[in-house]
Amino acid sequence: MTYDIVHRTVYEYATPVSVSHHVARLEPRSTERQERQAFSLTIDPAPEVRKVREDYFGNRLCSFSIQQVHDRLETITASRVRVHTPVRPESDGPDWREVARLFRDPVSPEVVDPYQFVFDSPQVRASFELADYALESFRNDVPLLIGADDLMRRIHNDFKYDPTATTVATALEEVWEKRRGVCQDFAHLGIACLRSLGLPARYVSGYLRTHAAPGQVKLVGADASHAWFALFCPGTGWIDFDPTNDVRPAEEHITVAYGRDFGDVSPLSGILTGGGDHEVQVAVDVTPVMPGADA
Repeated sequence: MTYDIVHRTVYEYATPVSVSHHVARLEPRSTERQERQAFSLTIDPAPEVRKVREDYFGNRLCSFSIQQVHDRLETITASRVRVHTPVRPESDGPDWREVARLFRDPVSPEVVDPYQFVFDSPQVRASFELADYALESFRNDVPLLIGADDLMRRIHNDFKYDPTATTVATALEEVWEKRRGVCQDFAHLGIACLRSLGLPARYVSGYLRTHAAPGQVKLVGADASHAWFALFCPGTGWIDFDPTNDVRPAEEHITVAYGRDFGDVSPLSGILTGGGDHEVQVAVDVTPVMPGADA
């Protein structure tokens, strides 16, 4: 399936901003299961300095500076991405305990890259409490992916989706206590549970195509940024899990970036002089491209 994606973000500042520096991670990745066919980023006001590069994790980012007085910032991205149906792994992986043993010192060269996703990160910390929760899914000799599927399902059932319960700054401990949150929180929770067992897990940001209710027209801007987690399975590679929807991501999930946690993949971050309080509006449209449509 091929999609056209438009992502619009507007910041309205209470007082003028004299200068600002930003980093945008909004360009979809090219991966084994998706192709980035086109991408553009429009910024208003136009920045005096703009540079595109890859970060440590291979995510495409745009650094830009606005050096004129402004009270509003708008970014609009337009992407075209082709997503392939992922091939179901031939097996459910080895005993999860064998995988955990691979990531104890000393670590073989074959797993050095995923090894970095075993450790705590600024927004995700392992704990005995989370290990106990995860062990309900990873009992005895359960195959790795069977355990991960069960963990995903339990997070989906045990935690309530509530967009008013948390913010991007809410600590994982508060999410655990309240038993509610949003996709970012559930991705962090899944990662923390897996790392608490010594398993490598990473945070994935992207988009999810949504559908209108039966008999209704899909609203413009009704789609949204999304997040899920991925687990490394020896012999197979990284496998994605979406606890918000209790599914393994497939054709309707579009990957933008990945890292240790949300802090590594924030869509738009920055520092500025002035501005005071601000309001932000975000609208995302994910539109399937009909076969034969012009690129």
